[in-house]
Amino acid sequence: MTAAQEAGARAEEIAARFLADQGLQVVARNFRTRLGEIDVVARDGATLVFVEVRLRTRDDYGGALESIDGNKRRRIVAAANGYLALLGREPPCRFDVVTIEERSAHWIRAAFDVAAG
Repeated sequence: MTAAQEAGARAEEIAARFLADQGLQVVARNFRTRLGEIDVVARDGATLVFVEVRLRTRDDYGGALESIDGNKRRRIVAAANGYLALLGREPPCRFDVVTIEERSAHWIRAAFDVAAG
């Protein structure tokens, strides 16, 4: 595993613990399809939450949230559709982002929607 991969895995662990501390139930991590990946899948009450985790140690190229472009959103939505297909039903859903910057977590609820993908 490269240093960048290790840092990403640590960021995802921090995000999962952060979300659990906020009352969400983490139900899956690193869900992959051939079209994309979901870093964290969680339940917030009856809502299924697909969470993208972004780590930024420098802001030379913008912040963590700005790094989620249209192509990345489309891949996240495609992976979420794959997850929903496995469930066989479609509960209320949303797409959140947890950014990890300078050892602090920031949670952006409903960061984007399917139409934005």
